[in-house]
Amino acid sequence: MRTANRLKAPLLILAALLCLPIVANAELQKSEISRGAMLSNTCAGCHGTDGKSPGAVPSINGKPKEFLEMAIKKYRSGEWDSTVMRRHVRGYTDEEISLIAEYFASKK
Repeated sequence: MRTANRLKAPLLILAALLCLPIVANAELQKSEISRGAMLSNTCAGCHGTDGKSPGAVPSINGKPKEFLEMAIKKYRSGEWDSTVMRRHVRGYTDEEISLIAEYFASKK
């Protein structure tokens, strides 16, 4: 009987350890931040958290995705002039611009 009890503890510990990755993954998925949200962090300094500007800089939350994509691309190409915006967006790919635009368009 004592041998059975000695085996139970290690088996329970092993079972618990095997479940840890499942629990950790479930927690990560709940709090996972989208790539668009991460990329948009550079915008928060001027446009405010989630694109809601606290001041003179325009708010970009809830604007149509197509408009935001077009505007960012025009700043990136230099077609629209802006010292700050050009510096921020010149390194973004079209895919990254699309993700940023999608993120801010979803913020109502």
